[in-house]
Amino acid sequence: MKKSVSLLIMAVLLVGLLAGCGPKRESERSSGGETETGEASKPDKLVVWVNNEEQQKKALKEIFDAYTEKTGITVEMVAVNMLDQMKNLALDGPAGKGPDIFFQPHDRIGDIVMQGLAEPVNIDDVKSSYSETAISAVTYDGKIYGVPQVIETYGLYYNKDRVKEPPKTLEELQKIAAEQTNPSKKEYGFLMEGANLYFVWPLFANNGSYVFKRSDDGSYDAEDIGLANEGAKKAGQIIQSWFKQKQIPVGINPDVMNGLFQDKKVSVVINGPWILPDYKQALGDKLGVAILPEINGEKAKSFVGVKSWMLSSFSENKEWAVDLMKFITNKENSLKYFQTAGEMPANQEALNDPTVKDDPYIGPFAEQTQYGEPMPSIPEMQQVWEPYNKALELLSKGEDLGVLDEAVKQIKDNIKASGGK
Repeated sequence: MKKSVSLLIMAVLLVGLLAGCGPKRESERSSGGETETGEASKPDKLVVWVNNEEQQKKALKEIFDAYTEKTGITVEMVAVNMLDQMKNLALDGPAGKGPDIFFQPHDRIGDIVMQGLAEPVNIDDVKSSYSETAISAVTYDGKIYGVPQVIETYGLYYNKDRVKEPPKTLEELQKIAAEQTNPSKKEYGFLMEGANLYFVWPLFANNGSYVFKRSDDGSYDAEDIGLANEGAKKAGQIIQSWFKQKQIPVGINPDVMNGLFQDKKVSVVINGPWILPDYKQALGDKLGVAILPEINGEKAKSFVGVKSWMLSSFSENKEWAVDLMKFITNKENSLKYFQTAGEMPANQEALNDPTVKDDPYIGPFAEQTQYGEPMPSIPEMQQVWEPYNKALELLSKGEDLGVLDEAVKQIKDNIKASGGK
């Protein structure tokens, strides 16, 4: 009996030994599977949907090639227009034809998560490398859903032939507007899209207004809208005064504003870095860039947008996909992307690099992002823009501040109609 038991034990041990020396099981060799140690096995390929823009693709191709050289993993780059990616992913993801990672602006994260298209990512080991504002932007309901690549906001452009120094405060800006505006000659001290909530937001935020109340964990209360509170009314009065005094023409739009500034008929404008090449071509070394003027003794809280890499819920290679996302957005590669694609890095170490920080045209935008706040990323934000911009338009035409209350009511009605709270 003892002999039989011993033989049985030896047989079991022999089978286990042979199994350990044999080829890996299919589950261990499959892309994105896990080994018995719990580590994700290395896939042969990762698929990345990139925005269909030539300079961005050029920058990313170099970065992807470096990742392949480092890891042996091929990165397949598929160009899909950023605003088409969600619709395509909803169809291609379940069919197994989607990407491992994709590229999106942060204000769409709420919609993406609601549709189940993305999963949160763990970047605790590198989280401190990114701008705090960028991390705040990609945080939704307390979880990080994107690895930030690009951060952008707007700032102040000025014509050095018309003003020696950029205005440091709102009061200085208003003084320039009062002294240098002559509508009959189409000359203005200051112009901006005054009926666009995106650009006038600092007036609201610095006076205590908010779109949706936000908690410490990054979640928003869509039922608590602060766009008609006392601070909002104060901001509305300032905006209305610009139009009433004809310092900004009613119906101002980007084409008119940019044309006047490029024709050297405007001293100061508020705009984003995307217009920089046109302004530089028109004004040359007479173009200056600065952060926004202080409001109520504090730095202006501009709206900040972040574009980030997101992890597809349908990816079978999640750990390696996140590894690639962190590689693309590290300091070295963020600077490569900035130098080729021209988009400002969300990596704080890259933002602090002299090539960004000390650039007289880009440095002020990089600084301004530190004072701004992310646009709300919940789906309900899409119901805000049209009603509120319409209200600002009515203010520009002389309507009373009650239009702000009406706009908030319309926003709440729209949210309810769209299936929100």
